[in-house]
Amino acid sequence: MTGHLGSTGMTPAMAAATATGAPIVELVDIRRTYRLGARELPVLKGIDLGIARGEFVALMGPSGSGKTTLMHIIGCLDRPDGGSYKLAGEEVSGLDDDRLARLRGRQVGFVFQFFNLIPQMTVTENVELPMLYLGVGAAERRRRALAALERVGLKDRVTHHPAQMSGGEMQRGAIARALVCEPSLLVADEPTGNLDSRTGAEIIGLFQELNALGLTVIMVTHDHGVAAKAQRVVRMLDGSLVASQARDQAEAGS
Repeated sequence: MTGHLGSTGMTPAMAAATATGAPIVELVDIRRTYRLGARELPVLKGIDLGIARGEFVALMGPSGSGKTTLMHIIGCLDRPDGGSYKLAGEEVSGLDDDRLARLRGRQVGFVFQFFNLIPQMTVTENVELPMLYLGVGAAERRRRALAALERVGLKDRVTHHPAQMSGGEMQRGAIARALVCEPSLLVADEPTGNLDSRTGAEIIGLFQELNALGLTVIMVTHDHGVAAKAQRVVRMLDGSLVASQARDQAEAGS
């Protein structure tokens, strides 16, 4: 997978993301409770977490630990019930739905376990979708979609539909879709969970290349081998953070 990013270097968003030492994600006392009828189920219990610009973080924990809820809050797909969340310096917690959607569209790209490509569309049309929602014109959408697909090694698959592609190709298409609006933060939910080990390693290699260019990556994973490729592993249990360990610390202790 190496070599697919080309020689263009950082995108403007990546360059901006590394130009300051301020964290891109600042979570202070984040709480989230779900209500099931008369019952309250606390899922996040006062999360404090900072993620530096340009960092690659793996988020781990057993089912029910709250990691997916935390990822949804970081990605502006859900709101906390309490606490403060700043994304790229902007307080998120009090934004209305429209402003939250605009911030999400500017700052965050998403990659999911099951790709979430629309089967009736070609991979190029799938990659164009986020720009359609942002009002980008048709010619510019196509130009940027093709550039993103070339960037992830799919320049020979641009007219293919998802059913004509392998799992790894579909995930690369999903990554191109996540990158096409030049976000400063990439949020990935079990991105290798539906792939064989070799293809999964290629996808993580692509994340590492993107991270080396300045993109911040937050990845939820159950796979300890995949998590070991990140710069830092954050562990959750029962709605709380229980450990945060940098890769060099883990290697020193092994």
